[in-house]
Amino acid sequence: MTSELEKNRQRLKELLEKPGNGTCADCGASDPEWASYTLGVFVCHSCSGLHRNIAQISKVKSLLLDPWSSSEIEFINSVGNNAAKAKYEKMVPAFYYRPTNKDCQLLRDQWIRAKYERKEFMFLEQQEPYSAGYREGFLWKRGRDNGQYLNRKFILSERDGVLKYFNKNDVSDIIMIQTFKPSLCFGF
Repeated sequence: MTSELEKNRQRLKELLEKPGNGTCADCGASDPEWASYTLGVFVCHSCSGLHRNIAQISKVKSLLLDPWSSSEIEFINSVGNNAAKAKYEKMVPAFYYRPTNKDCQLLRDQWIRAKYERKEFMFLEQQEPYSAGYREGFLWKRGRDNGQYLNRKFILSERDGVLKYFNKNDVSDIIMIQTFKPSLCFGF
């Protein structure tokens, strides 16, 4: 039995050498010491605790302290960090911030939940409406004269490159603010 455990530990060490597996699949920390045997990814100690918060999806074990079965190791071998990222991060919007190991726990927790629990980046329809390039709603605009906050309709359009908000709820009284246009900055 001991030789089986040692053999499995050695196999896990070998899997860490595969491209992508030497860093945490979620925050990029080097030398992960944990793995999710249900998702097939290697994670750091800090992210392993966050994976425990979604225990119905991700079950984690220590690479050094816990016993591993051959079937668990084979599953991790069949997936690995790179394949999992290709699946769970397939449609991450360009503007979306990917937390690192230096970021706070809340950011990393929401990143992990977005990837594995809500599967926001696997299917376009799972993404929040603000990533669709068009958003319409109401915002609170502080008045210049009296300092009171007033409800104003707004339209944010990526295609037009503008944020429009309507003064005094009058459609003809519109204020347009140019938004960031990469082509103007980079000469495309």
